[in-house]
Amino acid sequence: MKLILTADVTGLGGPGDIVEVKDGYGRNYLLPRGLAILATKGAAKQVEVIRRAQDTRRVRDLDHAKELKASLEGLGSITLRAKAASGSKKLFGSVTSSDVVSAVRAAGGPALDKRAVELAGHIKTVGQHSVNVRLHPEVTVALAVEVSAAG
Repeated sequence: MKLILTADVTGLGGPGDIVEVKDGYGRNYLLPRGLAILATKGAAKQVEVIRRAQDTRRVRDLDHAKELKASLEGLGSITLRAKAASGSKKLFGSVTSSDVVSAVRAAGGPALDKRAVELAGHIKTVGQHSVNVRLHPEVTVALAVEVSAAG
């Protein structure tokens, strides 16, 4: 299935890229989420318009992403409280990207999109963890998240 991407898709490409994917992936994931459109003759003409718009936005977004990176690095370690078993370091459940976004906001940081937060697996223990935040395709920040037990 030939598609034109309308957004960044990890491991596949960026906006305006024409990609060939398996039918199920395109039909069940990319198209319903608005990440791609079918590659037709009319849509192929729109690729250039999409690319030009993305290039102008990317310059502004890159500068903004660098500002956000500086403010996130200035926060230092982010403290996040989660329910844990008494006398154990195991959490009830796990820490989600939404929890990390809320903790950054509570620490005085900028409002982030939870889809920008990349967790390296599930965080299910109390302690220090590293979390990546992808602000822009060229700008990624590594945050130190301190998970502590909340009664």
